[in-house]
Amino acid sequence: MKSDQFDEIDLQILHALHVDARVPFSRVASVIGVSDQTVARRYARMQTSGSLGVWGLVDPARLGQVEWLVRIRCTPDSAGAVASALARRADTSWISRTAGGSELVCRTWAPTPADELLLKTLPRSARILDLSAHCLLHVFFGRADGVLTKLDALSPEQAARLKPLTPFPAESTDPVRLDDVDRRILSLLKDDGRAPIGQLADVTGMSRSTVQRRITELRESGVLYFDIDIERARLGRQIRTLLWLTVAPEHLVSTGTALADHPEVAFAAAISGASNLYASITTAGIPGVYTYLTTTLSQIPAVQSIESTLVLHTVKGPAGLGSPGSDH
Repeated sequence: MKSDQFDEIDLQILHALHVDARVPFSRVASVIGVSDQTVARRYARMQTSGSLGVWGLVDPARLGQVEWLVRIRCTPDSAGAVASALARRADTSWISRTAGGSELVCRTWAPTPADELLLKTLPRSARILDLSAHCLLHVFFGRADGVLTKLDALSPEQAARLKPLTPFPAESTDPVRLDDVDRRILSLLKDDGRAPIGQLADVTGMSRSTVQRRITELRESGVLYFDIDIERARLGRQIRTLLWLTVAPEHLVSTGTALADHPEVAFAAAISGASNLYASITTAGIPGVYTYLTTTLSQIPAVQSIESTLVLHTVKGPAGLGSPGSDH
């Protein structure tokens, strides 16, 4: 059943995809000791059931854009309409309702400077009580990383055998300029990160070698990364909680690095604003949130204040409505 938790082989396949989302099934099969058909069948089953999505996503920062976390507090009767309006935008992801349903938190991106970030597309009838935007200054954990890699389904030796031959991405601060071919390839990979080269070549009208070279270049530049979007309930991680932390500036790097190592942390970043560190954690239940706050997090003395908000409903995940990261 869809609600059943992933078994050992499923977890190994998922971990392998985190190492390299486009790794051939034959290499995964060789590393974990099963047949090619078993890997392909398991992958298809997880994908068909809606428990797994592999998406090719774009890092906005590599295109010269700035990523933001936006908190919108509105009246409860407006929250649904505001969430729907935000979800229709192409430049939003991880739209979540928190705080009794009256607060929305989402990620968005825009050129610098951003002109009235998101406000122009909110419904006229929406009653907005407060809005705050927090610039993502540095990501400590997230994007291509995932909680599943912390479950150690694969040994370090197995993971090393699955890593791409070319390291991704290369270090660079210059914005990348895309052409029409790049945009078409990225659009197709957003729908299916494992779309075969032949299919991509047919749709774009380019040769297989050109498509493969473009994908490699996009990965090397850091523009393209792959998100392995997994149904949290099947990992035993039903509860998602957002943390807004304040630490002394001199301890920001060490605290963010420590958070990145915590098994519960799915995303951690330095942000602008009154709170200077943000994290998203996943736990099996509410007691797990309490345990994390009072034990693991409390062991970091630099943390001066904590605001925690439970996610009631994830309206939109990393790749759009209805992705496994959305609650559906």
